[in-house]
Amino acid sequence: MTLYMPLFRSCASLRLLTQLHAHLLVTDLHNDTQASTKLIESYSQMGSLHSSRLVFQTFHNPDSFMWGVLIKCHVWSHFFGEAISLYNQMLYNEIRINEFILSSVLRACAGFGDLGIGEKVHGKVIKCGFDIDAVVETSLLGMYGDLGCTSDARKVFDNMSVRDLVSWSSIISSYVDNGEVSEGLEMFRSLVLKGVELDSVTMLSIAEACGELSFSRLARSLHGYVVRRRIGSHGPLDDSLIVMYSKCGDFSSAERIFVNMFNQSVASWTAMISCYNRGGRFKEALEVFVEMLESEVESNTVTMMAVLGSCAGFSLFKEGKSVHCYIAKHMELNDDSLGPALIELYAKCGQFRYCENVLHTIGKRNIVSWNMLISLYASHWLLLEALALFVQMQTQGLIPDSFSLSSSISACANVGFLQLGRQLHGYAIKRHILDEFVLNSLIDVYSKCGLMDLAYLLFDRIQFKSVVAWNSMICGFCQNGNSSEAINLFDQMYLNCLDMNEVTFLAAIQACSQMGHLEKGKWLHHKLITYGIKKDLYVDTALIDMYAKCGDLQTAQVVFDSMSERSVVSWSVMIAGYGMHGNVDASISHFTQMVWLGIKPNDITFMNILSACSHAGYVEEGKFYFNLMKDFGVDPSSEHFACMVDLLSRVGNLSEAYRIIKSMPFPAEACIWGALLNGCRIHRRIDMIRRIERDLLDTRTDDTGYYTLLSNIYAEAGNWDESRKVRSVMKCIGLKKVPGYSTIELEKKIYRFGAGDVSHWQIKEMYSLLENFQSLALEQVCNLSSCTNNETKEECITNS
Repeated sequence: MTLYMPLFRSCASLRLLTQLHAHLLVTDLHNDTQASTKLIESYSQMGSLHSSRLVFQTFHNPDSFMWGVLIKCHVWSHFFGEAISLYNQMLYNEIRINEFILSSVLRACAGFGDLGIGEKVHGKVIKCGFDIDAVVETSLLGMYGDLGCTSDARKVFDNMSVRDLVSWSSIISSYVDNGEVSEGLEMFRSLVLKGVELDSVTMLSIAEACGELSFSRLARSLHGYVVRRRIGSHGPLDDSLIVMYSKCGDFSSAERIFVNMFNQSVASWTAMISCYNRGGRFKEALEVFVEMLESEVESNTVTMMAVLGSCAGFSLFKEGKSVHCYIAKHMELNDDSLGPALIELYAKCGQFRYCENVLHTIGKRNIVSWNMLISLYASHWLLLEALALFVQMQTQGLIPDSFSLSSSISACANVGFLQLGRQLHGYAIKRHILDEFVLNSLIDVYSKCGLMDLAYLLFDRIQFKSVVAWNSMICGFCQNGNSSEAINLFDQMYLNCLDMNEVTFLAAIQACSQMGHLEKGKWLHHKLITYGIKKDLYVDTALIDMYAKCGDLQTAQVVFDSMSERSVVSWSVMIAGYGMHGNVDASISHFTQMVWLGIKPNDITFMNILSACSHAGYVEEGKFYFNLMKDFGVDPSSEHFACMVDLLSRVGNLSEAYRIIKSMPFPAEACIWGALLNGCRIHRRIDMIRRIERDLLDTRTDDTGYYTLLSNIYAEAGNWDESRKVRSVMKCIGLKKVPGYSTIELEKKIYRFGAGDVSHWQIKEMYSLLENFQSLALEQVCNLSSCTNNETKEECITNS
């Protein structure tokens, strides 16, 4: 067999290896353990793991060493599950396990992502007495680090009998890869103090840690240490230093390293392109790519992904197409990477037709590309296209995953497709794809369709709720007017010391705004500051809206003045705040400032200023702003016409209000007729109602307020037949008057009471108090009136 070993090493192709295998079969050397083991290893290195398994399966009695080689080959090829399965077969067949097999299996557990199996293998290591073996200890350290269990990795490290540079590097990279950068740097400091001679591999993790911290001073210190110690700074370490400096924003230092490199590899060029991309300097990134082509350095997939990112960053459609052509001409398209990158490029350029072309040419069997395009369609509000793509994906034989489902369900939520959302819910249950992403999307779709009971049922079933799940539920309650429930959920998060972000506070502040709960809103504002959550434009605008609706205009103005950036929404909220409290002059002043600063008002802004003029009776000003809308390219909607009709109706100019309704470019909605009706009621213009009676009867709406107002007007005029007729119409179309409710704040808690509501736990005491109050009132009235002895208290009050 010794004569054949050089032949195994010289086999440069799978065909030659197959011929050598056939020769071994003829010479009956296929039963030789050493020859078969070498064949298994050689086939695996050639990429034919199937042939390796066939050699193993046809061998008469494989020994422990052969099992170990086959397991190692599976780990090399990233078939981690199969490697673990082979290990379990060894245990079942009671084949002796050695330290090399356990080391390979531990790497397989890390790749497979199963901590439970890894812990069992760890137990086997201890049982077999291999826990003092340096190779096994390092494999254990790497497994726990790869699975995110840095505390367990540290325990293994602390118990190691001998800590070499490999083990130190492993524990440092475990901390850095799992986001515990400070701990990784502290371990590096300990390593330096021990005087251990470092190599470039160790410095790779440290460079990554410095980059993650974005601390320029620390990055320069590390670079200086590398230079002083003369640690080999060629190749990968130089590339890591470039990335480190780019993450710190020190592009000049990154450029110096790149220019002074002795041999600029494809990784170095790619690192420099990514460096400029990270800083938003896409033009410089493309210039580096051109220089790379002129230097005749052959690009790889990672390089082209970076270049496509540069084109996408500037939305360079023409240049992006040129890069696409270069990829098609010079290299093989990689479905798992270049497909999604090309789709993202064309989406950034608004060329969704090209996105689909890319998908159907290079992404037919790649679910990542399909998921990306579905997500992009949904984010650009091309909701029907996203759902159509989801259906089309399945016709191509691709099985949707969690990402596909969550994106499609979110599209259903935004377009209001409840039935399709329920079907996707059923599909998720059938396929057992009910992870957090899918559940959050389902909570969103049921909330937006008003099914809060179903949304909360799903929320309640999530065992480990992330901040996204809490935010989805709080926002759902807030969107459906369940402000009290939204606040209660926020309080649960606060009392349980759960993580909260700006979205959590934003939803809670909006809930306070809906309830008029000023004290709670102030408390939230205080916690927002003490939690150190960075305020943004949306949170500041929500605070202004909350203070304005709660009547604290002074604080609203303070928040508004403190904003570093103000959007059209912020100005509109401030205008609305002053308008709803009758300070129309302040609303007009803010509108004037806004226009003077060059901020273009939108339809909501005009809606707010018209509403302010309407409530204060500013007729001429209202007409001015209504006519001004055309100058800013805003077409009046039914809400704007309703404001104008309401303004004219309030001051009694009903004829002009009616003329405006008739001049509208679209049929008048119930809100517009309701504004005119309200004016008729205020000014007792029954004649006007007679004039527009046919228009009123032809109006169909689900708004019970419109019918109630019309019925009350007829009743006040004594026209009971017409009043009953309107009530009859309501009954025929299945409408019921929405019961009113009141809220009261006691001991910093909001209580809500509706007509006929008996849900409060003290309802009996409340009714008892009301009866006592009524009796006292009757007594007081009887004492003050001159009733005869024969009159009852009720008759006395009636006669009075």
